[in-house]
Amino acid sequence: MISMQPRILIGGTCSGCGKTTVSSALLRAFQRRGLSLCAFKCGPDYIDPMFHQAALQLPSYNLDLFFLPETSIRELMGRHLTTGKLGIVEGVMGYYDGVGGTSDRASAAHLARVTETPSVLIVRPKGQSLSLAAMIQGYFRFRPNTLHGVILNGVSERMYPFYRSILEHEGIPCYGYLPIVPESEIPDRHLGLVTAAEIGDLQRKLDHLADAAEASIDLDALLKLAYTAPVLPQMQKACVIAAETPIRIAVAQDTAFCFYYQDNLDVLQEMGAELIPFSPLHDRKLPEADGLYIGGGYPELYAARLASNRILRADLKHKIEHGLPTIAECGGFMYLGASITTEQGNFPMVGVLSSQTTLTQRLQNFGYITLHAKHTNLLCNIGQTLPAHEFHYSKSTDCGSDFYAEKQNGKTWDCIHATRTLFAGYPHLSFRAILPSIQKFLKTCIEMRGSK
Repeated sequence: MISMQPRILIGGTCSGCGKTTVSSALLRAFQRRGLSLCAFKCGPDYIDPMFHQAALQLPSYNLDLFFLPETSIRELMGRHLTTGKLGIVEGVMGYYDGVGGTSDRASAAHLARVTETPSVLIVRPKGQSLSLAAMIQGYFRFRPNTLHGVILNGVSERMYPFYRSILEHEGIPCYGYLPIVPESEIPDRHLGLVTAAEIGDLQRKLDHLADAAEASIDLDALLKLAYTAPVLPQMQKACVIAAETPIRIAVAQDTAFCFYYQDNLDVLQEMGAELIPFSPLHDRKLPEADGLYIGGGYPELYAARLASNRILRADLKHKIEHGLPTIAECGGFMYLGASITTEQGNFPMVGVLSSQTTLTQRLQNFGYITLHAKHTNLLCNIGQTLPAHEFHYSKSTDCGSDFYAEKQNGKTWDCIHATRTLFAGYPHLSFRAILPSIQKFLKTCIEMRGSK
């Protein structure tokens, strides 16, 4: 029986205030104490959980209140916070920033309220003294919340007592600070931070951050706060799809294709699928499989290498065109097109689709959307809807027209190439939010296996 599920949420005043840095530092520091941990990320981000995983050598889980209802989010968190585990939840954007930019739905504040998780606000002081307290008090009073205090980021040992005295005089608890750690800085690029796998000395960087956290953050007080969180219910596993033999799903996994929600992979396995990883960068042949899942990532950074792997490209084209059930999201969709154009040139891709993709200098369609099916396809029937998320800098000559996407503000556009055996487009999906669609996908995998 679960008796304790300690947890804290690390929120922030804005993007770039240091939520990932502080969260990673805390994960490694608490792990050094011999604690069992589980990491979570609020919202749809793929990159931040990679740093959590690097810190713990364990998966990190996204908790997204756009994709799943409040009850399901509580249960999903409860499932992973087994007895004795300490949960560290990293927030998204600013603490109250939610869907559409005008509500706190799916924000860090919303997640903390729903899961009754105590929150600590990461604040990076800049050009402020007493005004810092005024700003923080605004966060504490703006909406119902679970805020209990702050951690200052990027503050020197000399300046911290000054800031702390200001905050504590105004009744704002301070759990310490994290100084600038130059040897642990992590570069970024067009979709955010570079991925954890690209940083050769990441473990050393994480250790330096943990050293700083142990020296300047009150870990004991944070742990005491975490133990004030109440117990959560646990979610049942997804329904198993009956099959005589395991349903083998090939999953593209390498540095070019690394954007996967861990829970998506869990859902496939819960339903009876066997996941077979392969690398579009290195492997010459697709493994024997009943279905294919190509997630997002940075194919544009590896376009030349992907293009040079002609044997695998030809194998993929042949199998997909002959009915291999396939889900391809964002980077996977770009890879299935005719070509990707970057500053280095134009590179041929798989060619299942005729679309040509070009990398641009700004975000294209961005944010949460609802997909509406124009006809029956691999994942759903005509008229059904799927929640999704887009985040990309590339632009395609043909995004598809088998669905239309609708944003919260009413904007719509056509998207997705969908047939009985294919779903390919820019949008990212949460499989647990669309369990009937994933059941349909796996059943199609069984049917197509029988037709070979």
